[in-house]
Amino acid sequence: MTEVILHVYDVTNSASAKTNNTILQINKIFKDGIGFGGIFHSAVQVFGDEEWSFGFCERGTGVFSCPVGKNPMYTYREFIVLGKTNLSIFKVNQILRELSREWPGDSYDLLARNCNHFCDELCERLSVPKLPAWVNRFANAGYAASEVAGNTALKFRQAKAEIVSASRVAYRFLSNVTSNTAVTPESPSNSNRGSPRFQASWIKNFISNGSKPTTSSEMETQSEDKHMLHPSADEPFHSSSRRS
Repeated sequence: MTEVILHVYDVTNSASAKTNNTILQINKIFKDGIGFGGIFHSAVQVFGDEEWSFGFCERGTGVFSCPVGKNPMYTYREFIVLGKTNLSIFKVNQILRELSREWPGDSYDLLARNCNHFCDELCERLSVPKLPAWVNRFANAGYAASEVAGNTALKFRQAKAEIVSASRVAYRFLSNVTSNTAVTPESPSNSNRGSPRFQASWIKNFISNGSKPTTSSEMETQSEDKHMLHPSADEPFHSSSRRS
C-alpha cells in the first residue's frame, strides 16, 4: 500500500504583491482563525517525489506534475495524508493518462473545474478520502451563488417570454371578437350591461384608444352612454369581480 498525500499552497501568483499579501491575510483569518477555508492550490502525491495537479493552458492537457512542495507559482502551506491506495504504480499511471485526456487545459474554470476539483477526482479513483472541505470551500460557495443567480435570471426570462406570448394571444383573440361582433344600437329595454356585444365594443374602444386620458367632451359622451345603458337611475350597476 502506498500513501496518498495532499499538498496545499496559498494562491500567491498575482503580479501584485499587495494582492498576494491580501490573499495570505484572507487565508490566515478564514482558515487558521475560524477553519472555514480560503484561496488554495492543491496537488496530489502518489508514488515517487512528484505531485500532480491541474491548471489552465490554451492547448493540450491541463494535468501537470512538479517536484513535491516546489510549485514556483504559489506559497507552500502544508501537507495532509489522505490515506493509502492499494493500486499498483502501473494502475496509477494508467489513471493519470486517462485524466490527462479528460482534463484539457482550456476546460479550466476557477469556480467549477479547478485544481482542487481535479485532486478530488484523482483521490476518488485512488480509493482514498477526498480533500478536506475547507480546501475548496470558497470556490464551491462561489459556484453555488453563480448557479442560483443564473437560474433566477433564466426563470425571469422564461416568465417574461411567457407573459409576452400570452399577451399576444389575448390581443389577437380580443381583436377577433371585436371584428366579428356587429355594432348595432340596442334599445334601453333590451340592453344587457354584461352582454358580449357591449363588451366587444368596450374592448375595441380600449384597444384603438390605447387607454388615452379622457377629455371633457369624452366624459360628456360617456355620461350620455351611461344613461342609455342605465335607463333607471335606481337600477344598480353590476360589475364583474373576477381578477385575471
